[in-house]
Parts: sequence; structure tokens; C-alpha cells
Amino acid sequence: MKLRAIRHELGISAELTELAKVRQWVRTVLGGFPASVVSTAVMVVDELTSNALRHGRAPYAVRLLPGAAKVRIEVDDGGGEPARRRTPSDQGGRGLLLVERCAAAWGQLRRPSGKTLWAELTTDQDAAGAPG
Repeated sequence: MKLRAIRHELGISAELTELAKVRQWVRTVLGGFPASVVSTAVMVVDELTSNALRHGRAPYAVRLLPGAAKVRIEVDDGGGEPARRRTPSDQGGRGLLLVERCAAAWGQLRRPSGKTLWAELTTDQDAAGAPG
């Protein structure tokens, strides 16, 4: 069975309380995937979304593009400043490091109206656990 890539999008407000709504939305959209894929996706979406809410500006949107071999996560914000890794401290700085370790690939795209941070997660358990 071949899965069609369906684009799921959720607009959110600037409140950090939106993170709980985003996490539940990810669990619902990815409900048919293995638990390990869903939990990793929830963690990555949470990090990218909290980064956008803390360091970007409205409007905000979260997209999931699930496919047979990967799940693509995209988080938009209206800020022009590129996201960057920071030195971890008591105040944070671990989010993009975590995304880098969990995702098969990640990056950012600048748009005229802001930026999109994206990450791709492997859904094939054999590929995800195979040595590089």
C-alpha cells in the first residue's frame, strides 16, 4: 500500500500554552505510525514550535507531511532572523541540538514573510536504527 503525502497544517497563536495543543495535534495526525516515530515527532515539533514562539514572531503555523518513508515537519514564523544553535545553559539552548540528533535531516528556509524550520524523521525502523 502506497501512502499519499497529505499536508496537515495548524495555525497557532503566540501563547506558549499552544504547545500542548500542538503536541496533541501531532499525536492525532500521526496516530497510525509506530509509537517511537510519534514520540520523536512530538519532541521535534515541540522544540521547533517553542523556538518559533520564543524567538520568532507571528504569524505561526505548524505542518506535518507524513509519508511512507519519512515524516516532514515544518514550523513557520514571521521573524526574519535565522534560527541558530546556542551554547546550552540553564536558560536553554538545547532545542536545535535535540532536533539535530533526532532528525534524519533538518534546516531552515527564508521566505519573504519570515522563515520555515523543517525536520525530516525516518519512519522505517530498520533504516532509523541502522548504523551509518
